[in-house]
Amino acid sequence: MPITAIIFDLDGVLVDSAADHLTSWRMLGKELGIDVPEDKMAGAFGLRNQDIIPRFFGNGRSGAELKRLGDRKEEIFREMVKGRVPVMPGAVEVVQYYHENGYSLAIGSSTPRANIDLIVNEMGVASRFKSFVSAEDVTVGKPNPEVFLTAARRLNVPPADCQVVEDAPAGIEAARAAGMLAVALSGSHAVEKLNQAHRVIRGLLELIPRKGCRLP
Repeated sequence: MPITAIIFDLDGVLVDSAADHLTSWRMLGKELGIDVPEDKMAGAFGLRNQDIIPRFFGNGRSGAELKRLGDRKEEIFREMVKGRVPVMPGAVEVVQYYHENGYSLAIGSSTPRANIDLIVNEMGVASRFKSFVSAEDVTVGKPNPEVFLTAARRLNVPPADCQVVEDAPAGIEAARAAGMLAVALSGSHAVEKLNQAHRVIRGLLELIPRKGCRLP
């Protein structure tokens, strides 16, 4: 079946937000009196906050406390990037291209909906997407495929007709588990860690076919 829908991850795909997320985690850690070294971030991108917090700040917190800390971290992040969202090169062009060519577009991310809304509005592409699936919409994070299967269901598109654009190994694993075409954008992770993807690209503009080439 031909691809009719594109599901984008957010952080590391549409926005180059790794440094800002690291800084916001460190700022939260400072409020808690706990240092968060950069090497602890390895493997954390793409996971939900309730899965990240025990890695950084230890186990034993209640669900309510995990939510409070996660909400505070994202509040710090939004305050940092508001008015200067670090848009990934080619992100706006790729979203616009696939929208204009009739593809159904969604975002499938482990980030809160408030982050998604801020970013797509500042990018000027909010109206191009038919669905946003965020941390609030799933019970299990990546590499579980729930986020992408939820996006496909909301788009009313079979999973096999969906292409996922991801940057993290957990996201690639989730896309494949959903039965979708997995495209990995290198940069956040070494290329060798993305070898489960069906295709690896070095820049988003590679997703726009050259003249005379077929769409996916």
